[in-house]
Amino acid sequence: MSTDLNSRPGRPAAAVSSASVKLLADLTPLRESPAFRRLWAGTTLSSVGGAMTTFAVTLQVWDITRSTVAVGLVALVTLVPLLAIGLSGGALIDAVDTRRLVLGCTGAMMAISAAFTVQAWLGLDQVGVLYALAAVESAVSAINAPARRSLTPALLPAGQLAAAQALQRVTFQLMMIGGPALAGLVAGAPHLGLRGCYLIDTVSFAAALYGVGSLPKTITSEKSKPDRSERSRVSAITAGFSFIGRTPVLAGAFAADVCATFFGLPTSLFPALNAERFGGDPRTLGLFTAAIGVGGMLTAVLSGPLARLARQGAAMLVSVTVWGAAFAVFALAHSLWLTLLALGVAGAADTITVVIRGTIVSTVTPPEFRGRVMAADYVVGAGGGQLGSLEAGALGELTTPVISALSGGLAVVAAAGVLALALPAFRRYRAAGPAENLPATPTTPAENLSATPTTPVENLSATPTTPLEAVDGVGDRADPAGAPG
Repeated sequence: MSTDLNSRPGRPAAAVSSASVKLLADLTPLRESPAFRRLWAGTTLSSVGGAMTTFAVTLQVWDITRSTVAVGLVALVTLVPLLAIGLSGGALIDAVDTRRLVLGCTGAMMAISAAFTVQAWLGLDQVGVLYALAAVESAVSAINAPARRSLTPALLPAGQLAAAQALQRVTFQLMMIGGPALAGLVAGAPHLGLRGCYLIDTVSFAAALYGVGSLPKTITSEKSKPDRSERSRVSAITAGFSFIGRTPVLAGAFAADVCATFFGLPTSLFPALNAERFGGDPRTLGLFTAAIGVGGMLTAVLSGPLARLARQGAAMLVSVTVWGAAFAVFALAHSLWLTLLALGVAGAADTITVVIRGTIVSTVTPPEFRGRVMAADYVVGAGGGQLGSLEAGALGELTTPVISALSGGLAVVAAAGVLALALPAFRRYRAAGPAENLPATPTTPAENLSATPTTPVENLSATPTTPLEAVDGVGDRADPAGAPG
C-alpha cells in the first residue's frame, strides 16, 4: 500500500481536497459582493438577537403561568397576524421599493424589541402584554422576512444564487445555535435575566439596519409587471394560490413541510420536559434548541451534495420521516446526551427539508409569481410551526408532555407515507440538470410541473424559509431564516 501511494504522489491528497470542496458550502457570494456580505452579516447578527427574544418570551410565559397551553398560545397569537399579513405580503413586496420596505420593517421590529425590554425591566409579568407584542412583531415579520430575501437576486449574478441560499441557511443555523445558548446563559446570570435577552436583541438590530441601509439606493429586486387580468390585490393573491394548486411539486413540498411542523414540532413542551427531567435549569433549556441548531449547521456547512441531488421529492419525504422519528426518540429520552442527540438529528433533517423545498420553489416558480409564492413559502414554514406549537401544548395539557411529543413524531412518519402514496408526481420529481433547467414549453405533467415556463436566471433565485420559525416553531421553523430580530 505504501509503495503504491509513493508511486503516485499527491493524488490521494488532491482527491481528499476535491471531495472537501464539494462537501463545503460555497463562500463565493461573500467574497465577491461587499453589499451581499454586509446584508448577510447584519441579518446574521440580528437573527441571533431575535432567537434570544423567542427564547425569552417562551420562558417568561412559562414562568408566569406554568402552563403548556399558555406557552402554546404564543404560537396562536403570532399565527393569526402571520397568516393575515403574510398571505397578502407577496403582492405588496412586488409593488413597492423593497429596500425602503425592509428598512421600515426593521426599524419597527427594533422598537418592538425595545418594548419587550421595558416590560421586563419594569417587572410587569403580564401575559397579555407579551402576547400583544409577539402578535405585532409577527405581523411585521410577515412582510420583512420575504422582502429581505427578495433583495438577494438583485445583488448577485444568477450563478451565485444557489450558494447564497445555502449561506442563508447557515445564518439560520447560527441563530439556532448561538441565540438559545446565549439566551440561556444571560437568563441565568445575576442582574441580567430575561431583560438582558431583550436588550441584546434590541441592540442587534443596528447591524440589520446597517446591512440594508448600506445597499445602493437604486437597488431593485427582480420584479415583473403584473398580469393585466389581475385587477386587484385580492385577485393577484388568488392567482398565486391557483398557481401553487396546479403545480403538484409545490403543493407536495408545502404539504410535507406543514405535516412535519404541525405534528412534529413540540417546542411548547420544551420548558415542561426540561422541568420534569432536568430541574428546569434555563441553561439546559437553551441546549435543547441549540442542539437542533448544531445538527442543522453541520448539514448546512456540508450542503454541497444537496446541490447535485436529483430525486428531490423522495429525498424531502425521507428527511421529513427522519424529523418525525427523531422527535419520537426525544419524547422517550431521559438522559441529556440522548435528548440532545435526537434533537441534533432532527435539526439535520430540518435543514435538508428546507434546502430542498427552497430549491424546488426557486426552480418551478416563474418571475410573475415569485413574490406571492415566496410569501406563501414563508407562511408555510412559519405558520406550520405556530400551529404545531399550539397543538403540542394543548395535547400536552390534556395528556402529558411525553405523550404529546411521542404521538406527534409518529404522526409525522405516518403523514410522510400518506403523501408518498397520495402525490406520486411529487414523490417521483427529479431536478433538472444544470444545463436543462425547465423546458421552454410544457412537456408532460410529470416532467414539467410548472404551469408557466421559467428561464435559467429565474431558476436560480433563492427562497429559503424557515422556523422556532417557532415562532415559527423550530428550524425553518422557530424564527424564519432571513427574518432578523
